[in-house]
Amino acid sequence: MTLTQTPAWQALTAHAASLRQRHLRDLFAEDAQRFARFSRQHDGLLLDFSKQRITADTHRLLLDLAAAADIDGWRQKMLSGEAINHTEGRAVRHVALRAGSAAPPEARAVLERLQACCERIHSGAWRGYSGERITDVVNIGIGGSDLGPRMAARALVAQHQPDLRVHFVANVDSADIAPLLARLDPRTTLFIIASKTFTTQETLINAASARAWLLAAAREEAAIARHFIALSTARERTRAFGIADDNVFEFWDWVGGRFSLWSAIGLSLALAVGWPRFEQLLAGARSMDKHFASAPAADNLPLTLALLSLWNTHFLGARSAAVLPYSQSLERLPAYLQQLEMESNGKQTDREGQPLAGIACPVVWGEPGTNGQHSFYQLLHQGGQLIPCDFIALRDSDFPLIGHNDGSSGDHHKALLANCLAQSAALAFGQTAEEVRAAGVSESLLPFKLFPGNQPSTTLLLPALNAYTLGQLLALYEHKTFFLGALWNINSFDQWGVELGKTLARRIEPLINAVGDDSAFDSSTRGLLAAVNGR
Repeated sequence: MTLTQTPAWQALTAHAASLRQRHLRDLFAEDAQRFARFSRQHDGLLLDFSKQRITADTHRLLLDLAAAADIDGWRQKMLSGEAINHTEGRAVRHVALRAGSAAPPEARAVLERLQACCERIHSGAWRGYSGERITDVVNIGIGGSDLGPRMAARALVAQHQPDLRVHFVANVDSADIAPLLARLDPRTTLFIIASKTFTTQETLINAASARAWLLAAAREEAAIARHFIALSTARERTRAFGIADDNVFEFWDWVGGRFSLWSAIGLSLALAVGWPRFEQLLAGARSMDKHFASAPAADNLPLTLALLSLWNTHFLGARSAAVLPYSQSLERLPAYLQQLEMESNGKQTDREGQPLAGIACPVVWGEPGTNGQHSFYQLLHQGGQLIPCDFIALRDSDFPLIGHNDGSSGDHHKALLANCLAQSAALAFGQTAEEVRAAGVSESLLPFKLFPGNQPSTTLLLPALNAYTLGQLLALYEHKTFFLGALWNINSFDQWGVELGKTLARRIEPLINAVGDDSAFDSSTRGLLAAVNGR
């Protein structure tokens, strides 16, 4: 029996028909304890989902659906190391990477080597070919080998090491790497090449350019060993590149790319913030892992997020979801979550190879507040589309600052928080004709001043942004992604959808040089090739 055939699903369908037209204004008016009823806390994090379009009955029925989908069973399968990535025959064990003393021996061994590497670089014991200490580190990767460490390094910028700069290159477009190399010094630059198989096209093209740039200055192949680290399992390929075995750090096929920040892929982050803070990141994630594994369903934060996503997407008809961090330091979080959620659950086939009866994952997008308020919030408020929002806010700023201007003062963070709370309220409750008239607005402008409201949102409040809370936050969304996949009975840990484009690109690349026969391609592709080749 598929999820949509269960009695729990049928009960939710009937319930949604009666609730769909209810307004959040009414739901709040009817329940003075709504915030207390629909908010949860764990280890300093507060999740307020009272502005979601649900009632106590909705919540109960969603929990019944979770039980019908056997989320407890799927969670246990993952945590016990069963090969739940069934299309690739792999276990899913990224949680084990941050298990502390309970982590697998091979993971602990790599972490110890990573710590020693960080300490050598931070202390100045690691020297470049000219004998100078390393001042700049460039992480070259793509996808999970870039998005995770790049996002986290940006998030923790307030805690960076003062004498080491960390940079990221991902795009095969030379406009990504060339300007960076132009301002770096090869004598003091270290490259981290992140590719499990050491075959990723974009990463290897960028790595080859970095290698040529270094050798143009060093003029000796031996310099490669002092300026390159590999995060890979392909020792033969890393040796052929010139990277010493001692500078190669492995991770395993039970660690998916978008879940790999906690592994050797996190080396660039550890270099940016220092090893003790990287350990705090792992500890924060471990706290959320324990909650994920043991909290009752009604109080489980990641399960709550997953159920709300399913409710909004299938039963209320949302097709996208906005992630709105009111923190400039978290500006890369929406892009990170795009990969985490959309690559994991952007699928229409269940584990048995059968088509799904609904959409498992909305389009995830977003920007930090308050910038987005002057961009796309107009559509959120008056565009007529249902777009659930996740607001993420910090109780305390990572950059406390009170500005002064013409004798007046303004607290940046208080203004930021005020905007965050105001936007979630405005989206929920809108503005009625009576309220517009009470404000003295003319009747001719009244239609333009109406705000329908009833846009659902969740607000996640962190006490502060540091390595520990960032670990909690990222693990929270990882487990939400897992639960949503379990609800729909899909494999959240393969990504066959990225393969076709890669295969076609390998066939097309020779044709860019006018080598080969393009007759097998469609007329559009042939016409574009002719234009690219100047024909």
